[in-house]
Amino acid sequence: MRRRGHWLRLFVFGVEEEVRVGVVERVRGALRSWKGDMDAAAAGQRKTQMLPAVLSPWRPSGSVNAMPKPTPANLRRFAETPMARRAINVVKDRIASMDWQVRAKADAVVTEEMQARLAVLRKALAAPNPQDSFRTLLEPVLEDVIVGGFGAVEVEPTGDELAPVRLWPVDGATISMDVAWDGNEETPRYLQAVPGAMKSVPLLDRELMYVRLNSRSYTPFGLGRLEVAFETINHFLSAHRYAARLANNSVVQYALWLDDTTPQQQERLIRWWRDEVEGAGEVPILSTAKKPEVLRFGGGTDADLRLDWQEFLLRVLANAFDLPPMLLGLEHDVNRSTAGEMAEQAFQSAIVPVAKLIADHITRDVIAKVLGWSDVEFVFNDLLSRDSADEADLQIKLLNAGVISVTEVRLMRGLPVIDAASPLVSESASQSVVEVE
Repeated sequence: MRRRGHWLRLFVFGVEEEVRVGVVERVRGALRSWKGDMDAAAAGQRKTQMLPAVLSPWRPSGSVNAMPKPTPANLRRFAETPMARRAINVVKDRIASMDWQVRAKADAVVTEEMQARLAVLRKALAAPNPQDSFRTLLEPVLEDVIVGGFGAVEVEPTGDELAPVRLWPVDGATISMDVAWDGNEETPRYLQAVPGAMKSVPLLDRELMYVRLNSRSYTPFGLGRLEVAFETINHFLSAHRYAARLANNSVVQYALWLDDTTPQQQERLIRWWRDEVEGAGEVPILSTAKKPEVLRFGGGTDADLRLDWQEFLLRVLANAFDLPPMLLGLEHDVNRSTAGEMAEQAFQSAIVPVAKLIADHITRDVIAKVLGWSDVEFVFNDLLSRDSADEADLQIKLLNAGVISVTEVRLMRGLPVIDAASPLVSESASQSVVEVE
């Protein structure tokens, strides 16, 4: 096959046929149907492609400073295996289902204008774009963060006071970085490499929220937990396939050896055994010159299935995801006294760091950079305190000691602020004093 202009010449069984090249045109048409025209993008729509990885993973070659993320296709393929999916979902589903709030920072003064901004921001994050809720936006981002250490969200300011920002999930594997970026806000820092497109999509620093897990100094990319467990999952799949073949190819454990018998005699014995013995439930009687010898074959045991090796690999996989082995199905060494401690360990080691990382990026990249609100932060309520009773007791003690006010307590609990002159404030303060006494 050779290329000649816009035509391909194919030689099939000695017949020469010329076929018009239309694959690139069809791909571009499909991309335009998703994204719309570039003029519409300049008018306020999203700039990044919605599902570029549907076609194929692609690495940009036009930019010298662009550094692609390696092996995204292999990582996502391994993420669909049962053991990897279980580990991913333990972290992703827990964070995605958390309650959250936007609140004033500790050193900020709460005013009516701030309360209005908090209400608008809460509404904007609850519906980040016309298609997604906050959970459906967060789930693919968490998936990319855990799988490959890359999570990306396009941030689009709208200029609307009631909906000041739109957020769109982006395939983090298609994002490349300009390592020579000098910090200029008007210079593109990121590139989205779209398969089939002639150009990459440049993105400014304020136009993309890029979440890196396990940041390191010698590379601009993060390190996903699935990347750490990549080789372990490969070993586990190999051992699992071997055990499955061994269990499916089981044979009878015994055989009869008849010495000095002709093939005709063996065939007669086989027919007699099948017709008279198998399924009849009667005692078989043999009359031969020599006693037949019984041969015993090695039966398949648990040791042959390498179950201990598979269990060891599951423990290594759990360590790669910062999870206790109990959450991956290894429960034979768990009892009531250790189950609660392991669940708390899983929350603190696997869930809290990722949740705080996401909250910090939303606070810095969305609220501060795009909206310019440096006095507001995003927090997950489940990270504020694991024990609601202990938190309430602490707040009552601080309130009675005059360390904090009722307004500050309500803000901590995500409740609206009440006017200081309202009788509800004085009644609540007096009731707290009575409860403590």
